[in-house]
Amino acid sequence: MKSGTFAAIDVGTTKICTIVGEVSGTGETRIIGVGVAPSAGLSRGMVDNIREATEAIRASVDKAERASGTRILSAFVGLSGAHVESINNRGIVAVPDRSRPISQDDIGRAMEGAKIISVPANREVLHVLPRYFVVDGQDSVSDPLGMYGQRLDVEAHIITVASNALANVAKVVEAAGVQVEEVVLQSLASAEAVLSPEEKRQGVILADIGGGCTDISVFVEGSIQHTATLGVGGNHITRDLVVGMRCPYHSAEEAKEVFGNSLPSAVGAEETIDIEAFGAERERTYSRRMICEIIQARCEEILEMIVAEVQRATETELVSAGLVLTGGSARLPNLDLLAEQVTHLPARIGLPGHIFGLVDELHDPAYATGVGLLQWAVGEQEISPSNRRPAGPSPLDGLMKRIGHFVRVLLPE
Repeated sequence: MKSGTFAAIDVGTTKICTIVGEVSGTGETRIIGVGVAPSAGLSRGMVDNIREATEAIRASVDKAERASGTRILSAFVGLSGAHVESINNRGIVAVPDRSRPISQDDIGRAMEGAKIISVPANREVLHVLPRYFVVDGQDSVSDPLGMYGQRLDVEAHIITVASNALANVAKVVEAAGVQVEEVVLQSLASAEAVLSPEEKRQGVILADIGGGCTDISVFVEGSIQHTATLGVGGNHITRDLVVGMRCPYHSAEEAKEVFGNSLPSAVGAEETIDIEAFGAERERTYSRRMICEIIQARCEEILEMIVAEVQRATETELVSAGLVLTGGSARLPNLDLLAEQVTHLPARIGLPGHIFGLVDELHDPAYATGVGLLQWAVGEQEISPSNRRPAGPSPLDGLMKRIGHFVRVLLPE
């Protein structure tokens, strides 16, 4: 890949999406290639078959390479799953010389202090994100660099994940021939793509409803406050239809996509559809409203679970901007209207924004994570190495990985 070109791989339960973009002279991100392939070897955001997952990722990467005319050597990769946990912690350091302003080194020491939490042996820290700083009692400082003070506090949001889940995602991506630049939590990536700064300031809930799980991020006063992943998603809606209509999975999925609606009252009471089903007749006629009632019941449950999870971290009264729904399942018609009825919060469907080039396919909530990963990659490159967000492995870990990668390339099998 040439300088200024970035790649992102959204490793999802239903699809693998690889996006290649470049930064134009005006600083805009231009999409130059997209590759989408059906997912395999993954369940609820986690790898459960190394070989199948590797082949699915390789197929997606190959399509993106052909579309962009670029060889993808490394990429930013999304991670999800019910194993994701988060906690807020504070780091405190003294500024030794009161005659000099707070430096980047002081901020780094405070962030390192916030990272000191008890983490079980089978888990590791994925992200440490500053929420706000406190300088000599002055609260809610967004950036203390250059300020004067003797004590610097940082309130940080720390995200931990299961070590095996992280290692398995990295393994299947590298087995597909792509070096992992950084692993990013998918809900943070989606937030990059669909949330506005004003929504983050006024308080907002982002719910990325994918196939296998729902990723949640809560922003209050402009900073991340809570992240979580629920082990329920669009595939559960499809399974409900399989049970309710006694039909094959692919028929239920097609019925959901073509005839589904989150509000049964929005479809005609007499409207019927023919669906392939199990049994001697091989095809049955169902009321479309009945199908939508099944969909509505599961959607209401997911929305109620989202609100319950958010209430563990903050009061819903603080999220004035309400709920932003994205992910593949957000394509269900009227899901935003149902969300307003269930949660009593403003709701909208989040579409990826601030992208140019080959974007016709990407103006869809299903691609929010992939677009967000690309924007995250661009943002990371704009931050100098000494001021990068402390997310994922340390720079030394990345260096050792690259050395190992080059050794494997140079040495014969």
